[in-house]
Amino acid sequence: MQDFFTESNQKLALFNDFLSTPKQIVITTHQNPDADALGSSLGLSAYLKKKGHFPIIITPTDYPDFLRWMSGESEVINFESDRQDLAKKLIANADMIFCLDFSALNRIKGMEEFVKQSAAKKVLIDHHQQPENFADFVFWNERAAATCELIYELIEKLGDKHLIDVPAAECLYAGLVTDTGSFRFDSTSEEVHRIAGELISIGIHPNTIHRKIFDSNTFDRMKFLGFVLGEKLTYLPEYNVAYMAISKEELGRFSSKNGDTEGVVNYGLSIKGVVMAAIFTEKDDMIRISLRSVDNFSVSEFSRTHFNGGGHKNAAGGRSHESLEKTVEKFLSLLPQYKDELTNS
Repeated sequence: MQDFFTESNQKLALFNDFLSTPKQIVITTHQNPDADALGSSLGLSAYLKKKGHFPIIITPTDYPDFLRWMSGESEVINFESDRQDLAKKLIANADMIFCLDFSALNRIKGMEEFVKQSAAKKVLIDHHQQPENFADFVFWNERAAATCELIYELIEKLGDKHLIDVPAAECLYAGLVTDTGSFRFDSTSEEVHRIAGELISIGIHPNTIHRKIFDSNTFDRMKFLGFVLGEKLTYLPEYNVAYMAISKEELGRFSSKNGDTEGVVNYGLSIKGVVMAAIFTEKDDMIRISLRSVDNFSVSEFSRTHFNGGGHKNAAGGRSHESLEKTVEKFLSLLPQYKDELTNS
């Protein structure tokens, strides 16, 4: 087993000691949770319950409908819902707060200040670049393909692998399969396949999970995808770049829901020769940017430098508070200075 943890064995022992008696625990993850965010949260929650703790998951925002099959999902509290007062009390009274699949507290939106103010022990479990120094315990490595991978390894390291049942294993597998692009991204390691194999041995059915995640599109989403690929996809062969810009009006035209743009950026990256793909989506308070790349071009560095973002070398996000048009103009204006990297990658 690879050692993906920054904590020493001594610190791990302290962590284990802290969990030796029942604790009130809050688990949170980044805004707009994806399968790795929700899957790692639910998988960890199931484990902690079996250890005698009292975990509750609070997400900063809602998540896509195609994740609602996950065991325990119905108990998740959306911080932006009418249960916000309860969420604030749970955060304030928690003994421990687990922060999963994000490296900076601004990724939890309105929850940030309440998590900062809580006296709870903070635990960071993540695989994104440049984590902030806010946690008491850190289980982090950017080489990990998914946070679900780290959750599995943490449970394994604590000697509790036998406590992972089929529902929890399904949640963890969902994070692995999505964050590795169905095991096709460079992050797909021998360790990923080992863990996937062990989750299968517990009793999960990969084809069922794949169908629930990838084959549950609404008719509106399919029409939206056709519109985006037919009308909004722009290819710049001189830079090996493809991008899409989608306005709020266009999202509304197809009754787009949270998660409907998930994975769309990968269509741009699938064009032969494309090194970087981007999608710009207009939201109520900002422009959300999703970036993907291949080979050695770092979209994490690109996003961190220009669009208040970050992530992984080949998969990153960012945001802009300018208009959709000005954000795209800025993106296009940056390409000449990266031309050598993009065309010689």
